[in-house]
Amino acid sequence: MKFYVPPKRKPTIVIVALIDIMTVLLIFFAVATTFKKSQPVLKVELPEAGSGEKASTQQPLLITLTPPPNERVYLNGQEVAIPQLESRLKEERRKNVEVNIALQSDRKASFGLVVKVMDIARKAGFEQLPAFIQPEKAPPGSP
Repeated sequence: MKFYVPPKRKPTIVIVALIDIMTVLLIFFAVATTFKKSQPVLKVELPEAGSGEKASTQQPLLITLTPPPNERVYLNGQEVAIPQLESRLKEERRKNVEVNIALQSDRKASFGLVVKVMDIARKAGFEQLPAFIQPEKAPPGSP
C-alpha cells in the first residue's frame, strides 16, 4: 500500500511579517527617545529638606552652583562669572518681566557663594529665589 507523501517544500521566512515588526520597533524607539528627559549637564547633589513645595509648571531660569574647589556659577547651563551675573539677570528681566529664577546648589557649595548669588539676584530685581532640594527620606518605621 502506497501512502501519499507530499513533496517537501523548502522552509521560507515570510519577510513581510519581519518588515512589519521592524517598523513597529522603529516607531516605538523613535517615540520613546523623544520623551526622554534631558540629563543634567552638571552633577549636583541637592541638599535635603522636609518642608519643600512642588515648583510651578513655568520653567524658571536656573542658577546652578557647583561645589569646591572649582566653585562656578551657571545660568541655564552656561557658565557665568560672578561680576557678570547681575547684568545677565537684569537682561533676562528686561526680555521678560514675568521670568522667574531658581537656585540649584550642590550641598557642598560654600554658604558664602550661595548668599552672594542670592544678593545679586535681589539687586537684579528678583524678590523670590526658590531653591531645588531633595526630599528627606523618611526614617524606617515611620508612616
